[in-house]
Amino acid sequence: MLTTFTRLYPVWIVASSLVGLLWPSSLLWFSGQWVVAALTVVMLGMGLTLTIDDFRRLARMPGAVALGFVLQYTVMPLSGWFAARACGLEPELAVGLILVASCPGGTASNLITYLARANVALSVVMTAASTLLAFIMTPFWVEQLAGHYVPVDAWGLCKSTLQVVVAPVLLGVLLNWKFPRQVGAVAAFSPAVSVVAIIFIAGGIVAQSAESVVAHAGRVALAVLLLHLLGFLLGYVVSRLLRLPVVSARTISIEVGMQNGGMAAMLARKHFAAQAMAGVPAVFSSVLQTLIGSLLAAWWSRRPVGEPGNETSATAGAARGVETDST
Repeated sequence: MLTTFTRLYPVWIVASSLVGLLWPSSLLWFSGQWVVAALTVVMLGMGLTLTIDDFRRLARMPGAVALGFVLQYTVMPLSGWFAARACGLEPELAVGLILVASCPGGTASNLITYLARANVALSVVMTAASTLLAFIMTPFWVEQLAGHYVPVDAWGLCKSTLQVVVAPVLLGVLLNWKFPRQVGAVAAFSPAVSVVAIIFIAGGIVAQSAESVVAHAGRVALAVLLLHLLGFLLGYVVSRLLRLPVVSARTISIEVGMQNGGMAAMLARKHFAAQAMAGVPAVFSSVLQTLIGSLLAAWWSRRPVGEPGNETSATAGAARGVETDST
């Protein structure tokens, strides 16, 4: 039952967004520290599903991990800037889209990779790597690409990412290492708890600027769709041009194309409060990236390819705790 609830999280996000849109007063209270606390719970849940062995896998696939990291923090930020310009987004929406594009990979990518019968171990390691270094990369790209729209507090973004994203993940890994049995019992519930947290984040963001969401929904959806399509496409094409095996290319495509929208929403509410709509692209991102990823997974799962070292079954636990982002 919990698994079904978790896998239907795009439905719950849409539902909570509609509640925030139609009855904003019911979710206006969920802002500020509530959003920060919710994302902290999500990231702690991610850490609880990671093990030391996940990081040891870095030694087995350094080239693929390095390429995925580079693509994550070049293709996506630049695509976000391009999509914002191409779709003529207002400054605060453009900032929100660039913020989504500059965030690390989302943990829902682990589940999509599993469904696509790609390399789950590689996906888990890439998500962890991009998340742990997000406190450097996310502020850098937001300052470079969004600084001409609004003032950007890069140091503030760095501190928030360390406190709310990196620290909970590391704490989760530590707890899983020291108390594996106890964490194993708790981790079974963490995906569902994370989904609930994301539901409130999405609904709260929409409630804060309900009228603006309606007025700009078309262009925001188009820009977000363009961002993620570019991520999936370029992640795969560049990987294949560099002669990576097909399974690795598929994994990198999914990892690059999917972002941590929950983190983007939190940073938007905390550091761009004057731009009321800055968090809106994160909500659209949560739904559209999962839709694209699911369709891609269904296509690729019917066209499996073999690859030595593909550890899909070993980490079918990706389904273990795939904390949805907006993840």
